[in-house]
Amino acid sequence: MKVLIYFQSRRLLRKSGIGRAMRHQMNACTIVHQDFTIKTHEVFDLAHINTLYRHSYRLLKWCHKHHIPVIVHGHSTYEDFRESFAFWKIAKYWFNHQINRMYSNADAIITPTEYSKKLINSYGFSKKIYTCSNGIQLKEYEYSKEKIADFLKKFKINDGQKVIMGVGLFFKRKGIHDFIEIARHFPDIKFIWFGDLAPILRTNFVKKAMRKKPKNVIFPGYMDNSIIKGAYLYSELFLFPSYEETEGIVVLEALASKCVTLVRDIGVYNDWLTDGVNCYKASSTEEFIQKIEYILKNPQEEIKENGYKVVQERSIEKVGERLKEIYQEVYANYEK
Repeated sequence: MKVLIYFQSRRLLRKSGIGRAMRHQMNACTIVHQDFTIKTHEVFDLAHINTLYRHSYRLLKWCHKHHIPVIVHGHSTYEDFRESFAFWKIAKYWFNHQINRMYSNADAIITPTEYSKKLINSYGFSKKIYTCSNGIQLKEYEYSKEKIADFLKKFKINDGQKVIMGVGLFFKRKGIHDFIEIARHFPDIKFIWFGDLAPILRTNFVKKAMRKKPKNVIFPGYMDNSIIKGAYLYSELFLFPSYEETEGIVVLEALASKCVTLVRDIGVYNDWLTDGVNCYKASSTEEFIQKIEYILKNPQEEIKENGYKVVQERSIEKVGERLKEIYQEVYANYEK
């Protein structure tokens, strides 16, 4: 069986979480010897569509016309579209329409976590929904003196200077404004947020917060992968105050780097991350500050090791086996 792994506008998505999910899916299939293509003109037996746009829907309809089963990947929910781009309140009507027609016409849906499965189930689509983590390539995040050195050199950081990092698009939903406010309380620590978003797509709320950032906050944009990996390996902690996620690939990256991880206490983490065991959680700016003060004053080796155990269960090899299992089941059910 040959699978089409489809992402519309691959170049535009490559810097996003969905872009990383695309690379992970391709690598996962390669590892488990699952035959696949990313070219729509090739012959394939099953389509795995990861985007919701016009050409994605046209492909879905074409597949059904030619009796080819379609899995739609539930990267997106109504909830995680809120508080994102500028004009999101207007765009949500288009976005909701895209979700409805893609998810309702799929033969099955894959989504990263039990939390996002629960959300999509609540929309009322009578489709089988499978969970499969976006996964993580553990070897890429192993300790590396060279990557740490590259990071320190890039940002002119003296060894011993404390750094707290974040990663994500410039969305209010990602909590970038909270990241800035938290940084004000730690003027001696560098706070670096990796990520970007075209100015026209940034909300006024985010633009205002960024204009008023303290001097210890740095927004370098997108950086070379080795630089970001060096940041994960060096930083005191990964601070991710996002208000809504379907999984959070950057959280997996931080845990794989054995970087202490501090996230907002939201539903997506309930069944796989535990506060004070494999990560830390907070619900308000004040609580984030308190948790950071605790982390900086106390040893964190056990937290790091426990966090690493979490991502071992989400290794790219295990994701490959899970995808292969889902593909075979969906194809067999379609044939019946």
